[in-house]
Amino acid sequence: MDMDESLNVFGGPLVPCSTNPLTGFFRDGCCNTSDDDLGSHTVCVLATEEFLESQKQSGNDLITPWPQYAFPGVNPGERWCLCASRWLEAYRNGVAPKVFLESTHKRALEIIPLELLERFAVEEIG
Repeated sequence: MDMDESLNVFGGPLVPCSTNPLTGFFRDGCCNTSDDDLGSHTVCVLATEEFLESQKQSGNDLITPWPQYAFPGVNPGERWCLCASRWLEAYRNGVAPKVFLESTHKRALEIIPLELLERFAVEEIG
């Protein structure tokens, strides 16, 4: 399983998204991806209760822990590598979470235009 080059949407080094909870398709804390990542878990988001409930209603339960898959469940206020198509769905439903652009993999741009992601960017300090 060859991982794509770790580059963010600006072409710079991909900054880790979250190690607590440990996120990413590879569970490496980054929104890295590969051709095996069919969901494109490439968008680093800041989860909100509204977003998480909306995802659960649409069949993507990010709240319930699944220890057998090393999935702790996501809580409001935590960062998580989300599937690009799920972010776009949340956007269309009016519940898109904020995005950490330097932690979002460039492959997300195959599904979501950069201009749209920039409208939801978290202002990062430092």
